[in-house]
Amino acid sequence: MTSSETLSARLSLVFSSIGHTCSHLFGPIFYVVALSLEDDLSMSHGEVVSLIVVGNVLFGVAAPLAGWIGDKWSATGMMTLFFLGTGGGMVMTGLSSTPVMIGFALAVTGLFSSIYHPVGIAWLFRHAVNRGMALGINGVFGSVGPAIAAVSAGVLIEWQGWQAAFLVPGAVMLAAGGVFLALIRRGLIVETKVDRAPSHPAPRKDMIRAFSVLAVTALCTGIIYQATQPALPKVFSERLADLANDGVLGISLMVALVYLVSGAMQIVAGRLADKYPLKLVYVLGFVLQTPFLILAANLSGSAFVVVAIIMVSANTGVMPAENALVARYAPAERRGLVFGLKFILTLGIGGLGVLLEAKLYDYTGGFYWLFVVLGCLSIVAAVAGVLLPSEHREPAPQAAQ
Repeated sequence: MTSSETLSARLSLVFSSIGHTCSHLFGPIFYVVALSLEDDLSMSHGEVVSLIVVGNVLFGVAAPLAGWIGDKWSATGMMTLFFLGTGGGMVMTGLSSTPVMIGFALAVTGLFSSIYHPVGIAWLFRHAVNRGMALGINGVFGSVGPAIAAVSAGVLIEWQGWQAAFLVPGAVMLAAGGVFLALIRRGLIVETKVDRAPSHPAPRKDMIRAFSVLAVTALCTGIIYQATQPALPKVFSERLADLANDGVLGISLMVALVYLVSGAMQIVAGRLADKYPLKLVYVLGFVLQTPFLILAANLSGSAFVVVAIIMVSANTGVMPAENALVARYAPAERRGLVFGLKFILTLGIGGLGVLLEAKLYDYTGGFYWLFVVLGCLSIVAAVAGVLLPSEHREPAPQAAQ
C-alpha cells in the first residue's frame, strides 16, 4: 500500500470506531433520561420506555437498505450521512417537549443510526488484516458508547435537565461529521472496494447452514442486549438503595461501569476469535452468560453489580466472533447487505426486547421474569450455535499490496 492508502486506511478505522461509539449513544441516553421523564410526563416506566421502540426497530430494520446502498454507492458517503443524520436526530430529540415529538425524533435518530453497523463494520472488515482483533477493538468502542451515554446523561441531567443529555452529544456528532466530510474532500479518506486480507469463499452448503443458525443466535443476542439496556438503570435504582439516594448520577455511573468493563472484554474476545475456532468462541459466550442471567433474577446489592458485569460482558463478548462469522460466510461484494440483514435481527426485531422489558415490568412490577426469559434465550442460542459448520482454519491471510 502507498503512504496515502495507509493513511486513508488508518483514518477509516479511526472513524469506524468513533462511529461505533456514536451509534450506541441515543438508546442508553434515553434509558437514563427515562427516569426523569416518568415524572415530567406523568407516565409509567413501561409507557416512557415504549417511546423509543420505533426508533429501535428502525435502527435494525433500515440496516439492509443502508448496507446495500453502501455496497453499491459509497461507504464513506453513507458514513457522512450517519454522522450528520444521527447528530441532527439527537438535537431534535433534545428540542422535543411532548411524548409524540420525542417518539418521532427518536425514530429519526434510529433511522440514521441504522447506517453504521452494516456500513461501518463492513468498512472495518475490508481494511483489517487481524480481523478478530480489529473487531474486538471496534467492539470496545461500541461498548464505550453506552458507558459515555450513561455518564454524560447523568451529568447533563443534573446540570441542565434531560434535554441537554441529547443536545450536547448531538452537537458533538454533527461536528464529527463535519470533520469526516472535510477529510474526504481533501482526499485523506478515499473509497476502496478491495479487502486488505482476502479470504477464500465458503462452500454454498456451509453458507446456507451458517446463516440459518446465525438467524437464530443473532436474534437471541439482540433481544438479550436490547432488553438489558433499559433494565439496568431501573434495576440499579430499585435494588441498590445507596445509588437511588445519589439520584440519577449515581445510577448512571454504575451503568457506565458495567459497559466499560464489558467493552474491555471484547479485546479478549477478539484475540480468542483470531486464535481459536469462531464456532467454539461463539458458543462458549452463550454458555457463560446463561447462569448469570438466571442469577440476576433475584440478586440485589453489590452481588447484582458483579453478576451484571459478567452477563453483559458475555453478551457483548460474542459480537467479535458473530461479526467474523457473518463476514466469513458472506460474499465480499455483498457484505454490507448481509451485515444489514444480520442487524435487522439483532437491532430491528431484537429491538422489541425493549418492549419485552417494558411490558414485563409493568405487568409483574419487577425484573424476575425478564431475566429468566433472557436466560432461556441464551440457552436456545447456545444449542443453535452447536449446529454451525465446523471450521477449517485457513492459512494466515496476506495483506494486500
